[in-house]
Amino acid sequence: MSAAGSWSEGAHPLDCVVFMLVRNGQVLAEKRKSTRRLAPGAIALPGGHVDAGERLEDALRRELDEELGVVAEHVAYVCTLLHRAEEFRKLHYFAVERWRGEILNQEAEALLWVPLEEPGVLEIDVDRTAVGEYVRLSRSA
Repeated sequence: MSAAGSWSEGAHPLDCVVFMLVRNGQVLAEKRKSTRRLAPGAIALPGGHVDAGERLEDALRRELDEELGVVAEHVAYVCTLLHRAEEFRKLHYFAVERWRGEILNQEAEALLWVPLEEPGVLEIDVDRTAVGEYVRLSRSA
């Protein structure tokens, strides 16, 4: 085992989906509960693991329902980034620009809106990178 945790050479990363609900120039972030094993208390973009055999978009829709109680109406793929923390993860980022339902906090300590131009509020480096990529892509569209 390496000093970085359970990751080792040749280990396959865990697939995860991460969603950026975007509204009025802001992205929805969560303050993770202090009891979470990974990144306790961090301000991060919400998401979750992809189950074995599950398509990324199906995982995205399931996690959106489980964490926020909303249904995506417009989803755009943003990027995939590798992140080595306690687990070696492959994070698939999606922008959700329209959704149905009222956002409910079902898993986090708190939810907050972060200006897209201020991704430094996010405490996980790959989340900041993904927000920057979303901003870059949306400007070139």
